[in-house]
Amino acid sequence: MLRTLEEADVVACEDARRARKLLTYFGISARELVVYNEGNERRRAADLVRRIEAGETVALSSDAGMPGISDPGYRLVRACVDAELPIEIVPGPTAAVSALVVSGLPPARLVFEGFLPRKAGDRARRIAELAAEVRTI
Repeated sequence: MLRTLEEADVVACEDARRARKLLTYFGISARELVVYNEGNERRRAADLVRRIEAGETVALSSDAGMPGISDPGYRLVRACVDAELPIEIVPGPTAAVSALVVSGLPPARLVFEGFLPRKAGDRARRIAELAAEVRTI
C-alpha cells in the first residue's frame, strides 16, 4: 500500500485532511491530492479516467474502508472497466472483496455463494437457481 501511494501521480481521497495525516505519518509526500467523495464522484471520475488514459497513475484511497464497498470508488472503477484501462488493487482483508472492487460490478448488494457442487447435474441446477439473482453474485 505504501509503495502505491508513494508512486502515484495523484492520490484521490475522500478527505484530504485525513489522507494528508496518513501520508505524513508514513513520510510520503503525495505529488497531488484530489478529493474524491460521494458528493463529487460522478463528475470527478471522468477527469481521473482522462488522467489515467494520459499515462498518470491514480491511487484511490478511502478514509476507513475499501474503495468501492460502501465508500466512493465504484464509479471510477466502472469507468476504467468501460475504458478498458488496467486496474490494480492493493488487497484488503479478503480476496472476494478485492475481486468485487476491481470487477466494476455494483457493490451495494452482494451475495457470496461459495463453491458450487462438484457433480455436473447438481452444479447446473444450482447455476440455474442463481441465474435469477438480481444482486451482484
